[in-house]
Amino acid sequence: MNKKKVAIVSISLGKGGAERFAALLTFMLEKSGFEVHSIVINDEVDYEYTGTLFNLGNECKGSISILKKLKKGRLLRNYLVENDIEIVIDSRTRNILLRDLIAKFIYRNSKIYYIVHSYNFKDYFPSSKFWSRILYKNAIALICVSKAIEEKVSKLYEFKNTVTIYNPFFIAEEELKKEVSENKNVILFFGRFEEKVKNFTLMLEAFSQSKIYEKGYHLHLMGTGDDLDFIQKKIKVLNLGSYVEILPFKKNPFADVREAKFTILTSHYEGFPLSIIESLALGMPVVAVDCNSGPREIIQNEFNGLLVENHNAKALAEAMNRFADDAELYHFCKQNAAESVKHLSLKQISDEWKNLLNSQ
Repeated sequence: MNKKKVAIVSISLGKGGAERFAALLTFMLEKSGFEVHSIVINDEVDYEYTGTLFNLGNECKGSISILKKLKKGRLLRNYLVENDIEIVIDSRTRNILLRDLIAKFIYRNSKIYYIVHSYNFKDYFPSSKFWSRILYKNAIALICVSKAIEEKVSKLYEFKNTVTIYNPFFIAEEELKKEVSENKNVILFFGRFEEKVKNFTLMLEAFSQSKIYEKGYHLHLMGTGDDLDFIQKKIKVLNLGSYVEILPFKKNPFADVREAKFTILTSHYEGFPLSIIESLALGMPVVAVDCNSGPREIIQNEFNGLLVENHNAKALAEAMNRFADDAELYHFCKQNAAESVKHLSLKQISDEWKNLLNSQ
């Protein structure tokens, strides 16, 4: 039987949550019986993937900017036609109207599915509702990674083609079974160093206010991004240099997650953060702010982690100290962590994708 051919279009396969999801999606769809093609706009591939890769960034090296964009569009169209791609899943941010209307034209004759990865709609919808409806009205589905995102899309645009499919975790069974004899006194963040999203100002100020470092705790920041200098300066201003360590990006941060006391997320906004899901899957409680969207759909306060009012440094500092001081609460959350995200396994979410793509 001929397999349905699916192309996943993403900015890259490197160093970000949406990019990591695009890589995961290749495995989900291949296991579900599809022929998978990954098309990346930029030449950045860090995460493992399966299927065929078409790297537009590598194909268009050295071109002048406008010519490079035109060439990428032509090559993308040719690739879709030559490989008889039936389904296109657009996983990119879509924040330049003309470019995205051109992409819609490039995708013509394929069934188009768009993913909305973030509650920050400026990255996915034109400011004009009229143009938003033009851009998305013929899509087979707008796939939202949280229920809060789908509710917002439905309310603002009155689309009837929305669906929520959560991001999954994909951690090898042998990795999940590994145990740590004793957790270190480490609070771990892992993700992109992007202040306007991740709000390191709140994280560092709360860590400073908590004085948890006087109990021997350290904060580890693992990742990469454009705001490394900003973070380093903030650490210096708060006199936290002896207590905050910056670690390089790792494709597989799971050993560090398992060894930490808990992980932390302080974002202004999210979609459905993989760092929380992966932490819980590894049996690691999480302290997270109640930002839009994702944390409140994953974290059950005082059951598998602590959910804190956003932009409240005092409350966040208190949450850090609760996990440091209240051993009974901490171990209760820790023992519930892995079970609480079993419904987000790769197999479960793969079935949802399979059913969606086969329903049209």
